[in-house]
Amino acid sequence: MKLLDRFLRDWRIKKAKKYIRPNDKILDIGAFDSSFFEMLLDKPIGYSIGLDPLLKDEIVTSNYKLISGKFPQDLPKENKFNSITMLAVLEHIPSEVQIKLSSKLYDCLEPNGRIIITVPSPFVDKILWVLSKLRLIDGMSLDEHYGFRAKDTPKLFNSEQFRLLKHEPFQLGLNNLFVFEKIG
Repeated sequence: MKLLDRFLRDWRIKKAKKYIRPNDKILDIGAFDSSFFEMLLDKPIGYSIGLDPLLKDEIVTSNYKLISGKFPQDLPKENKFNSITMLAVLEHIPSEVQIKLSSKLYDCLEPNGRIIITVPSPFVDKILWVLSKLRLIDGMSLDEHYGFRAKDTPKLFNSEQFRLLKHEPFQLGLNNLFVFEKIG
């Protein structure tokens, strides 16, 4: 991972971190490595899990476990979380899978649990393509991007199950933070 990749990743994590509450048990979908949990070391969290299909080896610490796999099929059963994060992940998920995502996330959340998502603008795909050609970024899984529109994110979450707490563009409007809260 190149310096610019890390800078952009850390910026997303800092945005999401504000919405993690003390002692939250977190599921980080698309964890890739331990960066997210390492940036939370100054905040007390419950034992958490990260899932990523690109993870080579399982990582186990006293605060979290990273598992190679996809959500929901590879998530250990009977887990409930206070927060679920998907940072720069939604645009990699095919639309036919996104339709079912909301109810699966709902089932994994405790009452008043949060889903914290970052989604880039489709224009970012062009920028990332140029940056990867210039070898300024590694650009993880760019081949999976298909132009998902950030403004469509709220449509994926049933208003009877979730309320939108926050939508905030950042990175000069090229990225978006969404925070949803489970109703009931």
